[in-house]
Amino acid sequence: MHWRCVPFDELGVSQLYDLLALRSEVFVVEQNCVFLDIDGVDPQTWHLLGCGDDGRLLGYARLIPPGLKAADAVIGRVVTAPSARRGGAGRALMAEALAQCARLWPAHPITLHAQAHLEPFYGSFGFTPVGEQYMEDGIPHQEMRKETRA
Repeated sequence: MHWRCVPFDELGVSQLYDLLALRSEVFVVEQNCVFLDIDGVDPQTWHLLGCGDDGRLLGYARLIPPGLKAADAVIGRVVTAPSARRGGAGRALMAEALAQCARLWPAHPITLHAQAHLEPFYGSFGFTPVGEQYMEDGIPHQEMRKETRA
């Protein structure tokens, strides 16, 4: 995949359309989850886009600066295109998201809110559960945190 990590104001119209379409395809349609995806946070965050050789968006994550939604940096809206699954795209996406967080906010811990069935996946990147599982939009979730070093 080819990576691009940019603040909201540097997204092109086509990139914004593609990322919103992918988030909607997976979170709203595939997961049958009605929620307000456009939550007012996007303009204050960094957007990690992973595209294939043909330019199609295959993976995306929203990187939220420390202090905006939590004291930690937050990785959210982690999504891979259905066509890119089972080939390592999710692992590549998380590795790049962690690298970008380290570049943008060195030494800040990172939090994410994982769908509970993905806890082992995120655990393989050093995230550990925080607190109890909870329901969000009808899906069990687990807050997870990764400590970083200076």
